[in-house]
Amino acid sequence: MTAPKHLRWAMLLSTTLASSLSAYAQPDVKGQMKPLWEFGLGAAALSLPDYRGSDESRGYLLPLPYLVYRGEVFKANRDGASARLFDGPRVKLGLNANASLPVSSKRNKAREGMPNLAGSVEIGPALDVHLLESASGEVRLNFRLPVSGGVTLGQGDMSATGWQTAPHLNIDVANVAGWSGWNLGALVGPIYADRRRNAYFYDVAPTYARADRPAYASRGGYAGAQFTTALSKRFDRFWVGAFVRYDTLQGAVFDDSPLVKKKSYLAGGIGISWIIDQSSTLVATED
Repeated sequence: MTAPKHLRWAMLLSTTLASSLSAYAQPDVKGQMKPLWEFGLGAAALSLPDYRGSDESRGYLLPLPYLVYRGEVFKANRDGASARLFDGPRVKLGLNANASLPVSSKRNKAREGMPNLAGSVEIGPALDVHLLESASGEVRLNFRLPVSGGVTLGQGDMSATGWQTAPHLNIDVANVAGWSGWNLGALVGPIYADRRRNAYFYDVAPTYARADRPAYASRGGYAGAQFTTALSKRFDRFWVGAFVRYDTLQGAVFDDSPLVKKKSYLAGGIGISWIIDQSSTLVATED
């Protein structure tokens, strides 16, 4: 499990994890009356690679907040924390945030002797286009186009880690297979990143080159693809969810980097949060 020195990043990643576990699989059916805000806290266990392309994974046990806010402008729900900049009947533009844990090169054989990868936070605009919806509102298909830029934290001065975009199709299914309250979500799409972002993870400077790890310089472009599916249910006093993500780097512009040791893998997690409190004010859901 993660060492105590990662605790400050655990809280940051757990917010992202809450989005990963619940976001794709917790649609609010349009017109439903729900509390303006809900708050809970629990724990999640997950297995993630050190970085995309690493053949070494870690187990994490993290706090898992359950945060829902259904305001007109700011929202924290199945899309993570976001602020709506434009809200049309079919097209929405918002801001989204993300985060990642640091990686110690002492614990990763491929990066042995290289600088550690600092934890990072990312933020950027996200375009959401509503494509299809069933008559009941229980099935929705959206196209999403998030673009995010990252900065490192926790190792001295902040530095930019570059930009990436991950256009994808997202389907949400409420009450899946007739199971009341069980919600299924899935997304699939490619990832594109600029040269700086790819360089941050996959470059090998001549200083750190060795016989089994030649110097390498990345370029920007296609960075692989992901497929994520998640299942969740909100009970009266607690929420449970799980997700599985398949990631492939086949054909990525950096797939020949000596730091890419595995071109496809599975990651996943499961979590539970107890609902501590919720607003007495009810609002009609719009998504």
